[in-house]
Amino acid sequence: MAFTGVFPIAPTPFSDSGDLDLAGQRRVLDCMIDQGVDGICILANYSEQFLLTDDERDTLLELCLGHVAGRVPVIVTCSHFSTRIAAARAAKAAAAGAAMLMLMPPYHGVGLRADEAGMLQHFAEAAAAAGIPIMVQDAPLSGVALSVPFLVRLAREVPAVGYFKIEVPGTAAKLRGLIEAGGSAIEGPFDGEESITLMADLDAGATGTMPSALLPDLIKPVLAHHRAGRRAAAAEAYAAILPLINYENRQCGLRATKTVMAAGGVIKSDAVRHPLEALHPATRAGLLELARALDPIALRWGK
Repeated sequence: MAFTGVFPIAPTPFSDSGDLDLAGQRRVLDCMIDQGVDGICILANYSEQFLLTDDERDTLLELCLGHVAGRVPVIVTCSHFSTRIAAARAAKAAAAGAAMLMLMPPYHGVGLRADEAGMLQHFAEAAAAAGIPIMVQDAPLSGVALSVPFLVRLAREVPAVGYFKIEVPGTAAKLRGLIEAGGSAIEGPFDGEESITLMADLDAGATGTMPSALLPDLIKPVLAHHRAGRRAAAAEAYAAILPLINYENRQCGLRATKTVMAAGGVIKSDAVRHPLEALHPATRAGLLELARALDPIALRWGK
């Protein structure tokens, strides 16, 4: 099965005191399915995965896979610097019913990185442990340079690796080069970064996008128009939503979805865990002003 379309990141809701809001997590997933998403990614960076304990990860893995219950495919992020831990996470995600894994290359801070041979083994061991497709997350956060020749080699030598989330500067050029060099080994070229370069990336051959869960219902028509050859309609639809995407990407980050979902009654609180901080009231007001003009499902789902 080829995975294409809009696969947003599920936020992890917390109470005002910082505890997991499990009832809110279920509502988030139901809202996302009502947004018409093609799939959901959990435990990603926009899920605040770096602020979760291992026990909390396990709780959320079981809750999310159990609650979605096959309604849409679920991608589980299993990134870790340790190959042993990444492989264990991969096996656990596959056993819980994940459709795909997402992995960043192994890194820790600015100084600890694996060489290409080490990265190849890292992905190969995760693939062997899980037996399901893997998406490579190529993001500036890791600080690891993943060249097109290396990504093509990875796809050819580790058959489970066929999907790539490219979200680096010059994403469209990298996607185009990856598709041209990798051919049929590149099953799913995706972009990310809240879909902020989506039109250029679709023109370059992207078949999917991984935004936040703020407005996937408004992003999906862009892909549908583009896929059907209606590029002008795709560009018009994208131009209408780009100011909100830009505001999210440049001003709010992962807090944007929580703010809109809290305003829309999906979750009770838009709290993030320290050392992250809440949006400034003026920034929150600017975000909601742009969102209200577009009326995404997340802003009205719980009302």
